[in-house]
Amino acid sequence: MGKSFLDLIKDGGLIGAGGAGFPTHVKLNAKVECVIVNGAECEPLLKVDQQLMDQKAGELLYALNKVVEETDAKRGVIALKGKYKEAIKHLNEKIGDYPKLELFELGNFYPAGDEQVTVYEVTKKIVPEGGIPLNVGVIVINVETLLNVYNALEGRPVTEKYLTVTGEVKNPITIKVPIGISVKQALDLAGGTLIDDFEVVDGGPMMGKLIADINMPIKKNTKGLIVLPKDHNIVTSKNRSIQAMIKQARTACCHCSLCTEVCPRHLLGHKMEPDKMMRIASYGGTCSKEVLPTSAFLCSECGLCEQVCVMGLQPWKLNGFFKGQLAKNGIKNPNHAAPEKCDEFREYRKFPVHKLKQRLNIEKYDAKAPLDNKEYDFLEVVILRSQHIGAKAEPIVKVGDRVNKGDLIGDIASDKLGAKIHASIDGVIKEITDDAIVISK
Repeated sequence: MGKSFLDLIKDGGLIGAGGAGFPTHVKLNAKVECVIVNGAECEPLLKVDQQLMDQKAGELLYALNKVVEETDAKRGVIALKGKYKEAIKHLNEKIGDYPKLELFELGNFYPAGDEQVTVYEVTKKIVPEGGIPLNVGVIVINVETLLNVYNALEGRPVTEKYLTVTGEVKNPITIKVPIGISVKQALDLAGGTLIDDFEVVDGGPMMGKLIADINMPIKKNTKGLIVLPKDHNIVTSKNRSIQAMIKQARTACCHCSLCTEVCPRHLLGHKMEPDKMMRIASYGGTCSKEVLPTSAFLCSECGLCEQVCVMGLQPWKLNGFFKGQLAKNGIKNPNHAAPEKCDEFREYRKFPVHKLKQRLNIEKYDAKAPLDNKEYDFLEVVILRSQHIGAKAEPIVKVGDRVNKGDLIGDIASDKLGAKIHASIDGVIKEITDDAIVISK
């Protein structure tokens, strides 16, 4: 008897390819009304998902139809921006073979790819505060994750990663590389950097993190590498300490409420009011019985509040700080209201991406970054044992073992949340540490 759908996904080591790294076999173990593929790719500069939808339309539709069948969903929806013309063209050429599947065209606003925003756009259902799409009968899956579902059904585990390399590089490009090569090696595939004094953002310019060391390995959920000058405003923003931000908030916040007026979660009806959270930094209180410090749990940290602030303040960073402090004190999110309607002005407050790129000062980096499917050969990879939410993968190999690409090298106990890891190149196990398994040719 063959393996079940979920066993194939679990054996493939699938996690969310563009988010926090939640194990896919757990996410898909549900019965829902609708499966949504998040093809918005709302972070500026990243090109991976739109190009995969263009070039891998057949594989994605096949996999989505399988997910719809396995979850008993009534429909499967690929939600992508209307400007992705080539992707829409190639998906429409093949979608007729799948009666339950459809496309949904999103506007070019940020953050169209926030999963709660995407759910509302497609279904007009509001995910409850502190909730997940499953609460309203929906599963949201990333484009590359869906491609990995297709590969898993064909018996191919996750050993490679698609990512966009752009910014201050010679040849902006989207590449497919073995998991575990270094960030520096990925930058070299884009022709190397154009400047010597730079920082690299892992992810998009809004929610991505600065990479501390370019010798760090590429992970299953690395989506993009953006090279920026060290004095770029994005780098300055990400490097600003929470202490400096709170000090600035006390002296500079004029409590104009612009941050709240564009907050995506506030516009969905959640009790997330960034301007009132800033009052805590200024006065130690919110001046409201409804908005409390625990409201910080409702912030998605999308960063849009900072881009509209006339003083350049960072309510999202303050909210992240509050969440950390509350968690340290054992305080969990108490917000679970289920809004029945969104803000009446929501449609008029969606933030255009073209304006966002202007404010981020990244227009000159918005290159095509064409997808290169070339197979690259590397002599060594460092496979992190924890690339996902949950427990570390436990090595099932020992130093000196010979492995082939796709071989299982790290497993997860059946009673633990996590994801398996596999060899991404042929070679010999060179080293096993608490953090990683090193394979060398």
